[in-house]
Amino acid sequence: MKKLWIYSLLPLFFAACSNQATKPITPSNTPAMPVIAKDDLAYMSALHDPSNILSKRSVYFDYDKYNIKKEYMPLIDAHANFLQAHSNLKITIQGNADERGSREYNLALGQKRAVALKKVLNLKGISDNQIETVSFGKERPKVEGHNEEAWSQNRRDDIVYDGE
Repeated sequence: MKKLWIYSLLPLFFAACSNQATKPITPSNTPAMPVIAKDDLAYMSALHDPSNILSKRSVYFDYDKYNIKKEYMPLIDAHANFLQAHSNLKITIQGNADERGSREYNLALGQKRAVALKKVLNLKGISDNQIETVSFGKERPKVEGHNEEAWSQNRRDDIVYDGE
């Protein structure tokens, strides 16, 4: 009787295992990727058009500061409007610092810069679920050099759209 019970359960066991192993990959069960609607693809070209303000993705900071300068508000407004119009898009704000200061200090400063930009975007109606922040500190300089000209280009936030 015991063997009969075991033999009657074996087909169920193998059927359960085989369904998962042979399940074909379809668009509905592929790994999560950013969903970009067809209309968004057309608008995404604006992000790479040098004549469009959306192609500008960096906000620069003064030495040892993380306050957003007024001169960057038109750029931030443009990205806020774009994100509101395409609420399925997400961005990562990458905070950066120049080479001066310790690694820990620059990571903290880069994060403060990224969070400052995120707060401005939040005030303009962009939800937290559309924005991630990360700090690279001094690890990703835009310009190599050991002078103010290089340092001023490295003290920045970069706006990066998911899927780029």
